[in-house]
Amino acid sequence: MCPSDLFDRSREWDDLERFVTSPTPGVRVGILSGRSRQGKSFLLRRLARAHRGLYQMALEEEPAPALQRFADGVATALGLPAGRLRFTDWDQALRAAIGMGATRPPDGGVGLVVIDELPYLLRHPLGRTIPSVLQALVDESRDDPAAPPRRVIVCGSAISVMSELLSGTKPLRGRADLDMMLRPFDYRMTADYYGVGDPQIAFRLHAVFGGTPGYRDLLGQASPASLADFDELLAVTALNPSHALFGEAGYLLREDPRITDRAIYHSILAAIAAGATTPRKVAAAIGRDERSLPHPLDVLTTAGFVVRADDLLLQRRPVLRLADPIQRFHELITVPRLAAFEDRRTHDAWVDAQSTFHSQILGPHFEELAREWVRRYADTTTTGGPIGEVGSTVVNDPGGRARHQLDVAALAAGQRRQAKTPSLRLLGEAKSSQRVRGLADLTRLDRIRALLVARGVDAADARLLLFGRSGFDADLRTAAARPDVELVDLDRLWHGT
Repeated sequence: MCPSDLFDRSREWDDLERFVTSPTPGVRVGILSGRSRQGKSFLLRRLARAHRGLYQMALEEEPAPALQRFADGVATALGLPAGRLRFTDWDQALRAAIGMGATRPPDGGVGLVVIDELPYLLRHPLGRTIPSVLQALVDESRDDPAAPPRRVIVCGSAISVMSELLSGTKPLRGRADLDMMLRPFDYRMTADYYGVGDPQIAFRLHAVFGGTPGYRDLLGQASPASLADFDELLAVTALNPSHALFGEAGYLLREDPRITDRAIYHSILAAIAAGATTPRKVAAAIGRDERSLPHPLDVLTTAGFVVRADDLLLQRRPVLRLADPIQRFHELITVPRLAAFEDRRTHDAWVDAQSTFHSQILGPHFEELAREWVRRYADTTTTGGPIGEVGSTVVNDPGGRARHQLDVAALAAGQRRQAKTPSLRLLGEAKSSQRVRGLADLTRLDRIRALLVARGVDAADARLLLFGRSGFDADLRTAAARPDVELVDLDRLWHGT
């Protein structure tokens, strides 16, 4: 049964419970990963408590103290006196914990062992043996059909480190039954989590803080009810040099052990935040040769800081964007005005940042939410039928000597991205400006559909979706009576289908 204090993690809880309670004999390994403050530890502590397991949080400490802390945890879980157990290595420690080998305790060991923040242990030679030890325990127990069920879950916030555990020829490749990524709440669930009912406020809140549940504790359980409340919330948290969120972007980068020279990584993140959506544009923005970027871009991508999405229709046209809104906010709002914020000239700096906030934060975020709404919430009466992949694309207009950015595009169900003869189910444009959208926006979308059809794309029956944060004028609402047109405002994004 899902704990009463667990918010919107029922599916993850069910998957974890299914893994832990499976009657399959022997040792089975699960991996849980996710960025900081997603609630991983919160979830695992309750899981260990519910199943009388051992939960151990690794710390940044030397190998010997780390091993002894684990030994003390095992002793407590087995009802032994503190300090009773001593281990020389992790093979001995894990065997004792789950009741295998010569160190097997009288009661057979612990049924569930959770090691949280495993990457801290993997930094030292002694701890680096843990994946190999788990591999051996899994393999040995598979040869014993009478072995009692034993479950080990390892967890970490350094996504690149955790993803490496199952790659290539690594020891745990093929040995993990559970591989779960704990992701942020989606934008609708975030509004519920903060208790914010106004879509205008919920949109801004999500555009800055995203769906990371742990930020709410840092925001003092805030539930802004007006734009003034929202501005005040920013002033005392993300824009306040004394607050933890002021430096959150730097803390996040330090999670990945591969990021040592943070200057180049901050420069890349700043360039992407400012609109450099391709490696070539990033290289131009930071004054580097494009050939020097594959490694740092790969690090940022595998670490979960950068999302690389291919154009839905064009080959070899990756689009780069930042995964975490707080990182984008930091690079675009805080860093360029750092001196002003540190001097506590918060109001003036925030006023100066308004143009950037609306165009480079709210604008791109609205486009992302439009794609998410199509993917997760739009029903088939809106989309014109079942849909497959959702993304964005660029459409060339030779006659008009222009290139049109299509913010939202969805393939028909079963279609593959970048297929030679794609079938598009819908086309959409999302604008976050304060301008009310009108007939000219629909005319442009009609032209884009015609250009795609002329190019051989099956799009003649594609629905046209116009997303507008500030609404639509009367003429456009009248034209939306067409069966192929849908209008989506903020209220529909949050509450409609």
